[in-house]
Amino acid sequence: MASFRIDRISEEVRTAVDNAIRSMNDPRVTGTYSVTRADVTRDLRYAKVYVSVLEEDKAADLLKALKSASGYLRRELGRQVDLRYTPELLFELDRNIAYGAHISEILNRIAPESREKEQE
Repeated sequence: MASFRIDRISEEVRTAVDNAIRSMNDPRVTGTYSVTRADVTRDLRYAKVYVSVLEEDKAADLLKALKSASGYLRRELGRQVDLRYTPELLFELDRNIAYGAHISEILNRIAPESREKEQE
């Protein structure tokens, strides 16, 4: 199977899972979150879905809610995406946005110091 097909299916899975999460009526699914990406295995049996949460204190509750609703989300995914096998959904917290903000903060602190050294 070509890798571009897996990439296309992964993007479709990401979009479908995002839509299904937004249609959930679980009170634990609140706050600012986004489904950043989905990685589908080559045999299309599993999909690892990465979720980014803006408020760190709500991240654990959100992941717990998504894991408990994985059956519902898988059923909705099967309805939206036409595949032979509907992949089993595994949810993980994506910390890349927080890591990028941390690096940006460090660079902003270093930048004024480097300008002062250049002027000397």
